[in-house]
Amino acid sequence: MKNILVLCTGNSCRSQIAEGYLRHFAGNKANVYSAGIETHGVNPKAIQVMKEDGVDISQHTSNNIDEYINVDFDFVITVCDNAKENCPYFPSNAVKFHYNFPDPAKAVGSEEEVIVQFRDVRDMIKEYSRNFVSGNLK
Repeated sequence: MKNILVLCTGNSCRSQIAEGYLRHFAGNKANVYSAGIETHGVNPKAIQVMKEDGVDISQHTSNNIDEYINVDFDFVITVCDNAKENCPYFPSNAVKFHYNFPDPAKAVGSEEEVIVQFRDVRDMIKEYSRNFVSGNLK
């Protein structure tokens, strides 16, 4: 079984969404973890938009990268430039992937406009996660 780590700045939105979809698509082919270089708690809007798509991340926790120092990862996926540039070094032979998704937590506008931006990012991450699993977990 493969170990996958998804990294973001605060482990509140993008990495949580990716963890949810990677678990969903990978099934029993991988252990999926997410972490941040900081911890900001799981964003309620991320939980909401994932629930709309049938994936429950309400029990996820916001974790710091330091918590996984002893896990031997096969893949590390950074989902924002800040995490890619500022992630502390930890020894790993993991294959690294990077995609800078927009940060829905920084969305502005009415409540409906903000939730639309969360859904847009969710859908981008869903497609990325589906493709990642089909291309890397055969």
